[in-house]
Amino acid sequence: MKKYNDVLETNSTWLKETFDKIDKKMSVMTLRSRNKLPYGVDENGMHIDTYPKKKDWWTNGFWGATNLLMYSKTGNEEYLATACRSEELLDEVLEDYTKLHHDVGFMWHILSGAKYRLTGDLKSKNRNLYMASVLSSRFVLCGQDGFIRAWNGGMGGGTNYNWSIVDCLMNLSLLYWASEEIGDDRFKRIAMKHADMALEQHLREDGSVVHIVEHERETGSCVKTHGGQGYGVGSSWSRGCAWALYGFMISHKYTQEVRYLEGARKVADHFIEACAKTQWLPVIDFYAPKEPVYYDSTAGACAACGLIELAEQLPEEEGAKYLQAAIHILRAMADKFCDFTIENDILLGYGSERYPVDGDLKKAGVHMPIIYGDFFYIEAVLKLLGNEFTPW
Repeated sequence: MKKYNDVLETNSTWLKETFDKIDKKMSVMTLRSRNKLPYGVDENGMHIDTYPKKKDWWTNGFWGATNLLMYSKTGNEEYLATACRSEELLDEVLEDYTKLHHDVGFMWHILSGAKYRLTGDLKSKNRNLYMASVLSSRFVLCGQDGFIRAWNGGMGGGTNYNWSIVDCLMNLSLLYWASEEIGDDRFKRIAMKHADMALEQHLREDGSVVHIVEHERETGSCVKTHGGQGYGVGSSWSRGCAWALYGFMISHKYTQEVRYLEGARKVADHFIEACAKTQWLPVIDFYAPKEPVYYDSTAGACAACGLIELAEQLPEEEGAKYLQAAIHILRAMADKFCDFTIENDILLGYGSERYPVDGDLKKAGVHMPIIYGDFFYIEAVLKLLGNEFTPW
């Protein structure tokens, strides 16, 4: 980072020691899980493999991408070898177009796109450009506006045919990159239309966000909202807030439009206010009942990345609180949620897929290691260490 030397110096020993522990663990895990597309872990703490039964699952780019983050910092070729293997396994998804969806950015941009930028591999570049075309093809034109449609399914009676979700803000980096790569702004225009829609329809005045918006097909206006993975309609799903915070910062990075910066800042203030009340450990939903307490470490890891990016774009006197909040979150989660031993595949624990509205913690995936939690945690630590490479 270009500023905040005092804050970074104060935390420099912790950052170095934390990364060293991560590297020691990851250097073992990369060999142990080379032929897997991991998601969570089993009862023995070993990575659960989504390949081949769920090879099109939206998180399947994160393991390879995590290894590329490690490679960018260490130069260890074993990390690159694992990322290449992930790419090979994901190639099988290309055999069926109907299996491709709005999360191709999560699957390929942070993997193939990142590999291309690190190594110059032209096959990886081509994979990523193909996925940019796939994602742009999901744009629903509504007069002068529109949205990128979430999930798959036919027109006949399915309401999700007209749904957008806040998560997709993170996938827009694929479109921005493609426009820059080929010198054609058609992808960027689609990305900005979707980001503008999210500012209007997903972002609330208090900085919380709507997970799912159901649109009127012809005008793009909001018909209704859905609770999605949070506590319910009108609540504040923390990972949705993290997607919005980091996602708006990605749009600002590629466009320099102030409205995206201000959108990210509004979400960041909401996120910080909520986390300060829970010792910097994010709960699944900020508007859910206070008891029982359900955490989601993945929200904290992703939000930390967005907070660091936000701090970087602001004057030091304004941005310091965002950088400090990111460090508070990362350090609190290291103390309470991280496992740096090499005997298992758990790095960041206490991730949660969704709020358990029916009380079934197992079905809701509450308090479990999730692969994208590891990815964002490592990315945030590397940002604070000054690593200039970004998968986005």
